[in-house]
Parts: sequence; structure tokens; C-alpha cells
Amino acid sequence: MVVSIFSYSHTYFLIESLLTRDLKKLGIDYADVLILGYYNNRPRRRMMDKIYQLKERGLIRKMAISSHKRGLFTELEKEKLLDIMHIRYNAVHQGAETDVFPFLDKTDRPGIVSFTATRWGQLLNPKRMPAGKEPLKATDAYRFVLSNPMVDVCMVGARNAKEMVENLRVLDMGPLDQEEINNVRSIGDFLYGRKHGKFSEPK
Repeated sequence: MVVSIFSYSHTYFLIESLLTRDLKKLGIDYADVLILGYYNNRPRRRMMDKIYQLKERGLIRKMAISSHKRGLFTELEKEKLLDIMHIRYNAVHQGAETDVFPFLDKTDRPGIVSFTATRWGQLLNPKRMPAGKEPLKATDAYRFVLSNPMVDVCMVGARNAKEMVENLRVLDMGPLDQEEINNVRSIGDFLYGRKHGKFSEPK
């Protein structure tokens, strides 16, 4: 089991305070991962230095940042500041394939955790599909994400134990084949194009 604690605070005092509180509530001495949430701008260096002190004190093992701004990840990667990238990547938002993944060292890179694999359920909604296309199953969306060798973890949105068991089947099903990937991409491209008033490859 890997225990991650998510913090939306952008000030070190609150991050440390809430982390200490959460560790106490969980009855554990440290978190495997501290995820700093919703950063669309570079964190202040002084705060990053303080976060590293949490690692030195043994309160966290790894540090991650969650962001919708792909350029932030490549900027931080140049200085090797992240252990884990918590990044939006799905069939609609494929931009990480061109804006982030190619710039990571394949042998020494941060871990990649993908979120919103179903694009908040839109890839599963029959009313949003292009003509002649069946909506994806949640497992299709998760397999699409995990078919990319750069992705290490795909977050899932199970609402109950039954859905969690179904989601875990993905690990046994393996990656999609190329025909399946092309189909998922075509649906994602359609949804992206409809939102932005055009029908082209997501950027």
C-alpha cells in the first residue's frame, strides 16, 4: 500500500500543519507521497526548500505536484525538482504525449500519475458520442491511459466495491491493441473538437 496525502494549500505553514494532522488521524509516522494540488504556476523556491525539509524529517518519502499546466512539468523537470508528476491525461487531453513525455529521461524520470481518465465521465456518456460510436467503458478509458508506457499509475473513480473490483480487472486485461487505441483516440478527438469549435488533434 502506498499512502498519499493531498494538500491544496499553497503556503508551507498550512501544508506542514495539515500534513501533521492527517498523519496523526491515520495513526502513521509518514506519508509515502505528499501531493501539492492545483499548481498552475511554479511554486516559490523557499516553499520547495521547506517541503524538502519534510523529507529530511522523515514525514514524507516522495513529493508530487498536480497541475493542468503541462509546461510547468517540463520546467520543473529541468531542475529535477519532482519525484512524481500528477498530470491530466486521457483520450481527450492527449497533450502530455507531445508536451511532457518526450522531455523526460526514460531511465531516470519522475513517476507519472494520470488523473481524469474518463474526462469526468464524458467518455462514458452515450449522448456525447460521435455518430456510430459506442461510449467507452471505464475500463477502456483506464486501459487507454495505461497503454502509454510513460504512465505508471492511473487514478480511478470507483463509487463502490463492485466498481473497484471491475476497475482492478484492467491490470489483468493488459494494454489496448492499436485498433482499440485508434478508436478511443477518435472519440477523444471528437469531444475535444466539439468543446473548442474545431475537430483536430488535441494540443
